[in-house]
Amino acid sequence: MRLHHIGIVVKNIQESLGEISKYIKFEETTIPTLVESQKVNVCFLKTNDIYLELIEPVGKDSPVEKFSDSGGGFHHLCFEVKDIHKEIEKMRKQGARIIVEPVKGFEGRITAFVLLNMKSTKINLIEFAEERK
Repeated sequence: MRLHHIGIVVKNIQESLGEISKYIKFEETTIPTLVESQKVNVCFLKTNDIYLELIEPVGKDSPVEKFSDSGGGFHHLCFEVKDIHKEIEKMRKQGARIIVEPVKGFEGRITAFVLLNMKSTKINLIEFAEERK
C-alpha cells in the first residue's frame, strides 16, 4: 500500500488550479476529467511521487456538493493497493464503514471509500484505488 494522492474539494477546478499554481510548481497536470460514478470532475497535480487531486462537484446530487458549499478543502487520502476487495474486507473487520463499495473511479481504476472510526483526528476518509495492471 502506498499513498497515491491527497483529495481536495474545490468549487471550480480551473480557478483553483490558477491560484495554487502561483505558489506550487507541479511536474504534471492532467486535464479535468469526469468521474461519472462519483459525479465529480477531477484534476491531478503531480509533485514528486504524490499527486494532489482537485475535486469539483458536478450537479446538486454530487456527494461532495455540501462539502464544496461549506468551503471545501482537504477531503481524503488515497492509497494504491494490489487487491481492493481484500483491503475493503480487512477494513470492514477492523470496524471501518465502507461508504462507497468498489466502483469505476479515476483513470478507470476500481476505487472504494472507507470511513475510519477515529476520534482523535479529522482524517477519517480513505480512498483505496487498485494498482494499474
